Amino acid sequence: GSPITAEERRLRDKKHLNDITAARLPLLHYSPAKLLSIEESISIQIQQKEAYEEMQAKLAAQKLAERLNIKMLRFEPDQEASMQYREVRDED
Repeated sequence: GSPITAEERRLRDKKHLNDITAARLPLLHYSPAKLLSIEESISIQIQQKEAYEEMQAKLAAQKLAERLNIKMLRFEPDQEASMQYREVRDED
């Protein structure tokens, strides 16, 4: 067959993909990727790590608070029963 250009091949592949699936790539809502310096990248990673650790600490504190949810109930034994345990007798 005759050789086809890259653009024609791309259009043909795209048409074929459209025939196979209804899935579409999401639209690009944000600016395209940009190059960062090493310093910028490190500072962003440090900020993300601190935010992640803070979130993990809050989650751990919340789980611990839920786990240690001890309900204090009022204990009122009858007077006679409570006095039996409080009396100390010397057997000598």
